[in-house]
Order: sequence, then C-alpha cells, then structure tokens
Amino acid sequence: MTAGRGASVLRPGDWITYDGDDHQVVGLAGTSVRLRSDSGAESVVLASHLMSSPDFSVTGTEPLPALEPSGLLATLPEAVQAAAREWERHIVEVDTGLPPGAAPGTPPRLEYDPQDHALLERARAKAAELGVSLRTVMGKRSRYSQQGLWGLVDQRLVRMSQVTGQADARLVAAIREALDAETLTSTGTRTRLIRRVVKMVEVTHGEGVVPLPGKSTFYKLIDVLSTGRHTFGSAVTRRQTANRPEGPFTPTFADRPGEQVQIDSTPLDVMVVLDSGLTARADLTIAIDVATRTICAAVLRPVGTKAVDSSLLLAKMLVPEPMRPGWSAALRMAASRMPHRRLLDVDARMEQAAAKPVIVPDTVVIDGGKVFISDTFIRACDRLGISVQRSRPRTPTDKAIVEATFSAINTLFVQHLPGYTGANVSRRGERVEEQAVWTIPELQDLLDEWLLAGWQVRPHDALRDPFRPKRAMSPNDKYTSLVAACGYLPLVLRGEDYLELLPVAWRAINDYGIRINYRTYDCAELGPHRRQHSGNVAKRGLWEVHYDPYDLSQVFVRTRQGWVTAPWVHLPLVNAPFADFTWQHARRLAAGAGLDSTNEAAVARVLDALLTRAEHGPDTRTAKVAARTRAGAAAHRPPAPRTAPEPTPTDHSTEPAEVIPFGVFDAHAEAERWL
Repeated sequence: MTAGRGASVLRPGDWITYDGDDHQVVGLAGTSVRLRSDSGAESVVLASHLMSSPDFSVTGTEPLPALEPSGLLATLPEAVQAAAREWERHIVEVDTGLPPGAAPGTPPRLEYDPQDHALLERARAKAAELGVSLRTVMGKRSRYSQQGLWGLVDQRLVRMSQVTGQADARLVAAIREALDAETLTSTGTRTRLIRRVVKMVEVTHGEGVVPLPGKSTFYKLIDVLSTGRHTFGSAVTRRQTANRPEGPFTPTFADRPGEQVQIDSTPLDVMVVLDSGLTARADLTIAIDVATRTICAAVLRPVGTKAVDSSLLLAKMLVPEPMRPGWSAALRMAASRMPHRRLLDVDARMEQAAAKPVIVPDTVVIDGGKVFISDTFIRACDRLGISVQRSRPRTPTDKAIVEATFSAINTLFVQHLPGYTGANVSRRGERVEEQAVWTIPELQDLLDEWLLAGWQVRPHDALRDPFRPKRAMSPNDKYTSLVAACGYLPLVLRGEDYLELLPVAWRAINDYGIRINYRTYDCAELGPHRRQHSGNVAKRGLWEVHYDPYDLSQVFVRTRQGWVTAPWVHLPLVNAPFADFTWQHARRLAAGAGLDSTNEAAVARVLDALLTRAEHGPDTRTAKVAARTRAGAAAHRPPAPRTAPEPTPTDHSTEPAEVIPFGVFDAHAEAERWL
C-alpha cells in the first residue's frame, strides 16, 4: 500500500503499524500476510483481520480515500451538485493537466502542462483563473483526494439542524419531562400539556426567565418531541411503547422442533355460554413451537386458567392428535406431506392421527403467572426432562411469538364466531352477549379442527426456506423439512403416562359407583372394589381417581390390576340433547364423498365449511344450550303471559284430583322453564 504507485496495494517490504507495534511485510500468500516485527519475531495473520484492526496503517502513506456517500449526494439540490462537479473539473485539470472527459490526444493548456510546470505552479494558475486564493485551491484538492466529490460540496448547505430549532434548552427539557409524565396518565390534549410545561418552567426557573414561543410554535415543538410516543393517542399503545426494551429486538431462533416452546394464556375476544346459561369470555392457553410455529396444544376454559391446565397442556402436547368422527379425510396425517410412514413404524397410534406433529419440548418459556410457576407444572416438566425458562417481568418480547399468535387466532378464527367482541370496546357490536351460542366443549372441538385445517397448513410469513425466500412454508411443511435435516424422532407418551398427568381426586367406590362434583361414574369393572379399602392408609382407604377437566364423560381409577375407565352414568341422556344429528350426518356425507387430488384444495374446502358452520352456530332447535339460555334469561325477567288453549271436554269420572302445591317445588312450573 505504497503512495505514488497508482492503486492502493500492500506489497512485500512495506512497513505497517499493527497491534501497537511496527511490522514489515515479508510475504503474501493468498489471504495470509507474513509479518516481521522490529524485534525479529515473525507471525502470520489473515488479511481480513489485519485490515480490520483499529490501529492498522501503512507507514509513510496517506490515509486510504473514503468512498463517496452516493445517497447523500442524491439528496442535494441540482445547483449544489453542479457546483461540486465544476470544482471537480478544475481540480482534475490541476492534477493531470487535462479536465475530465477530454478527448484522446488533446494537449493540456500551457499553464497546466505537467511537463513544464510543477503542481504548485499549476495550482497558482488555477487560483488566478478562478479569482480565489491558492489556499482555497489546495484545500479543495486535499478534500477531493480524501472524500471525492463529497469533499467539494459546500458543507454549509448540508449542515444538520436541531429538530427543536431556536427553542430554549430549558424549555425543551421541561417538555421532555412533561411528556415522560404522560406515559401512565390518561390521554389529554396539547393545551393541557402546554399549561403543565409553563407551570413547570415557572416553578423551576422563575416567572418570565425562560422565553416562551407563540402558540403555533409551541404546538410544532410538542409535535416534534412527542414523535413515536403516542402521547395524544391510545393510552394502551403509549404504555406498551414505553415498556419496550431500549436495546434492539433479538429474534428467537430455533433449529429443530421442540428446541423452544412458548406457553401463555389470554382471554379470547368471544363470548361463550356457560353451563348456568350465562355468558362469559373464554380463556385460551396455548403452547407454540418456535421452530415450526406449530400450536402443539390449545385448551379453553370459561374462567381463569388453573395450575392443572398447564400439566394437562403438556399431556396433550406429547400424544398424537386423534382423528374424530366426522372430520374430513384431508385432515389425516396420512394425507399430508409429513413423514407419516416413518412415525407409524415407531408408534401405531399415528395410523389414526390427525395432521399435526407431536413435538417434545426441550425448553418451555413461561411468564411469572401463578399458573406456570406452580409446583404441579414444575414437577411435571422436571419429570419429563423439560427445562423451564421464565421470561423477565413486564417484558412480552421475551415470548413475542406466542403473544403474536393470540392476535392471529383472533383474526383468523375467533372473528368468524357469533359473540365476537372485537379487540376493544370501540370495536364491539351491540348485544354481543345475546349472540353467543357456543359452549366451551363445542368451541374446543371447533378450535381443534381449525388448528388442523386453518393453522397447520397455512403458509406462515416467518417460515421461509433460505434457498427459496419468496415462498412461505406452513408449520407442517417446516416440520417435515426440519425432521429431514436434524433427524428428529419424537418419543410420545403412552396411555398410562397421559393419565398420570391428569388431575387426581380421592374418592370411595360405593354401591352406586364414584361421585365427583355431583356426577356419578360407574361400570361393571368396579364391582370387586365396591366398599373396599384401597390399601392407601394415608388417604384413609380412598381410591385414586384421575379425570380430564375438559372431558368429564369418564374418569380413570387406579386399581391393583391396572386402570379402570368408568363412564358417567347419565352420559346417554345428556348426549341426546347436545347432539346435532343433521350436522353430523352432513359431515359424514362430505367425508365419504371423496377428495380432490390436491390435498391443499381439500383442506381449504374443509376450512371454509368449518368457518361457515362456526359463524352460524349449532342447531338451536335440538341444542340444550338454547334451553339453558332461555332459562337464565327467564330468571331475570317476569314470565310473559301465555294464551290459554281452548278447553276441551273431559271425562270427569276419570279426572284425577287437583294437586295443590305447597310452595316448595312446583314440578309443572319447573318443567315449563326448561321447554
């Protein structure tokens, strides 16, 4: 890198400054440079490391020229650019004797001929020609050699100005302090802020000490300083913006399925019908895999999530999603591009599994909620070998993926449901509570089906192949590619392991069976254990009963011979009013009608039919929830008068005696309420 040799080149024999010492370049081989220090010690360094060293320089040469900032040059007015190019023509003529763009063979002017005049003489001639000083010409030449055309630009025209203009610094400081104080307060107007700023300045510096601008200038100054703060907008957005970390956002990376799974809960923007007939919002707890964006499990509850829900969430993640009666064949794992045959060789349950991968998490990320830091959840993760990582308080960016997924679920699925409340009160319709028709179990079935038809096969913007970045991948496709890349093989839970994660209740086995929360469960297999001691002295002979809070149709009893499944004794009676025969029959006909050759098109039709069905709600003529809703409404308003039917002749000889109620329980009136 020697001066006077044309391009800047580092050659053997040059002396350089590197690592606080002087070295001589003794050899160059590819990207390696051999150096010898003053003391005689030799070393070999990479050229990239040598050039990027902060103290690297070549002895006896000028600093390397900087490239022209083309972006800044393009923003200059045309007159400023033309003046700089005119100076460039003069400087090049001083250095070479010819202006830029001269035709070959053009002789230089006499006063600029390098053969007859030295550089200083040519510079004096140019100064006399332009009517400027020699110092001006030499300064322009020096800046041009270092900065190019940018060095010839009049820097007074590109000087950056303060955004606050000529405003007093004390006034600017007071405005910033007042804007910071607005973060946690209710949104006000600029007039209120101006009044507070004036009072603050007068208290701190005295009345009339700090000059105050006019009203319009004050407004402009506030608008400039409040940019990006949402000071006069949404209070929620303002607090969220202030809560963002100061440093750059670090994206969460995961190279294999299960490397990190984020878990969180939030209320959904939809009203559901409770068992009592009243309406309330549903809470949703999900677990999403970062690498594939697969929603491993999703659980709905009518009230705040409890500790047992998190353990149950783990249980649902670690078992295959079974196909349910009436689901389209396009939702089967065998119909997808997932490695179904390979997984089938490991677990026979994959034969009847739906198209959602089983992902065993290595690490789960949770927040500080009591749901996830409970002993039930921590012990379950420890038993399964899952590392638990807590996010920082008030830092939603630590689990930003699951936070963004909730918004996507509301947009893609929940807004199609009756009883949709919108994101806030300003987007809510009229009488939303009266539009709610779905119960928690029914909505859970719809959500499980939508996860297969609407989420797992939908292209996700964050899932892209680095070799084909223009094409977004679906969670199932991403899982398939990562399985092929890292050889991922999930070891799913057995049926006994799944039961172990369910919540436990200790009950006695009586003649009528087992009673939990006023529900009775019984079966023939419980016969030898009725009125018997379980052998557990600590529990006074009670039996260990496991139950699924989201499927109360059966319980599981641990006996010495193994697990016994006991169904609810009234299950056949309850199923009839809740069953939608027309819906189920139509779904069976659709499943048996055949599929398109393109699986994506078949799944798209299933998704469209699902959203349409969800929007219309269940069949209220046969659904029991409609009767419960009417009963709940009747409890809060007086009964409407009913028109008595025309009397018909009766046989008084066989007429029973009139029943006179005692005011304790009227069976006829109670029956009328449930019609």
